[in-house]
Amino acid sequence: MEDKVKLVLEVLKKEGKEMKTGEIAEKAGLETKEVSKIISQLKKAGKVESPKRCYYKAK
Repeated sequence: MEDKVKLVLEVLKKEGKEMKTGEIAEKAGLETKEVSKIISQLKKAGKVESPKRCYYKAK
């Protein structure tokens, strides 16, 4: 699981823009549901922010 968290964070950092969970999932090669759970963890940890509804970016 930790590898997938790092992967999602890397995708967000590499893209450098606000992204939807579906876009992140596609780039990371993961399922959207899985990415949603990971985004929740990253938001709680303060590593990801949501500037507008359903869009996320790395801090």
